[in-house]
Amino acid sequence: MATYNTRDFLDDHRLAARLVRALDPDLLCLQEVPRRLGGPTRVRRFADACGMRWSGRHTGSGGTTVLTSPRTSLLRAAHHRLPVRWPDRTRGWAEAEVGLADGAVLTAVSVHLGLRASERVRHARSVLAALAGRGPVVLAGDLNEEPEGPVGRLLLAGGLRLAGPPLPTYPARAPRRRLDVLLVSPGIRVLDAGEVAVPDGVWQRASDHRPAWVDLELGGPLRSRGRA
Repeated sequence: MATYNTRDFLDDHRLAARLVRALDPDLLCLQEVPRRLGGPTRVRRFADACGMRWSGRHTGSGGTTVLTSPRTSLLRAAHHRLPVRWPDRTRGWAEAEVGLADGAVLTAVSVHLGLRASERVRHARSVLAALAGRGPVVLAGDLNEEPEGPVGRLLLAGGLRLAGPPLPTYPARAPRRRLDVLLVSPGIRVLDAGEVAVPDGVWQRASDHRPAWVDLELGGPLRSRGRA
């Protein structure tokens, strides 16, 4: 599973799609995809270039969405708006409930939180409340703060735990901050993520963020129910 902030495709989105193909995720949480005139067409073309599928209908999501690979079955998708103070950039979150090859079901959530600290906490609380009582969940995206910050602590207190190597993702040219993270609910095992050898100059041409990715396994230590 991977998460990627693509900066509204203002950089080399074709190269970004090639990078996604190299990662080969079963699920891809995206932030900052085009939202306005022509946005759906551009996102669908990006999904095709990635070799993935898109549910569409991302209006109101603040530029967040989830792509799924042909190895999964999309059961349900939804995109949600988060309130912001005008004229700030719109914010939102997206979710995709997917079936894995052996019948296991997982919910992937893509979030992109704002630049105001108090707003980020408010939005994180809203997302957590909406996810209460769900089955296995992976929440991924651009928190706009380090995972040790207030939002990260709130998500951990809500039952999620950090997944993936503790590597910085922003800025892509010479990453110093870990803004892009993946968190998992209980019942999901975190495996060693495979390395993808990409020259530094390639990352920075594709977006101002680097993606983050992790290998996950559903089920307890003795019985696996599926993999994403």
